[in-house]
Amino acid sequence: MAHRRPVALTAAAVLAAEAAGAGWLHWVLGLMVDRQEMSLAGLDPRLMAVSTWIGGAVLGAYLLLCACLLLRTGLADRPPAGPARALLAGAAVVHGVVGALTVGLVGWAAFAAMMLVLGLLVLTLVAYAPRGRTAEQDAPGGPEAPGGPAGPSLRPTAP
Repeated sequence: MAHRRPVALTAAAVLAAEAAGAGWLHWVLGLMVDRQEMSLAGLDPRLMAVSTWIGGAVLGAYLLLCACLLLRTGLADRPPAGPARALLAGAAVVHGVVGALTVGLVGWAAFAAMMLVLGLLVLTLVAYAPRGRTAEQDAPGGPEAPGGPAGPSLRPTAP
């Protein structure tokens, strides 16, 4: 299925750009807090600035990791397995929640951007969904499982 590859590679590029943007935004916000030198409920302004920078680095690293997983998925044209799939699903959930919050805080353009990334992530996860059993495997006399013939049928029989 050749149509899956461009979706995964596009999602990887978008997430890499978003990682850079999130890192830059947190850096600027940390500088603003540091230079204002105003305390919020007795918190140290330097501590708030450093925690903003650390939060931006963690978010940027997470988004870059997801971008690398999507890049690997697109280049290999194979579905992400186990933990990689869970990380990508988590990124989709985060984009859904952040998208819902941005409507009121930032506006509809930011919401549309978040939903675009959410759509790319979900489309990639659906396009590379693990394949289920085939009709050939379910048919009686179909290919046997590794290790020998199958045991008795678990389907109820009519009396």
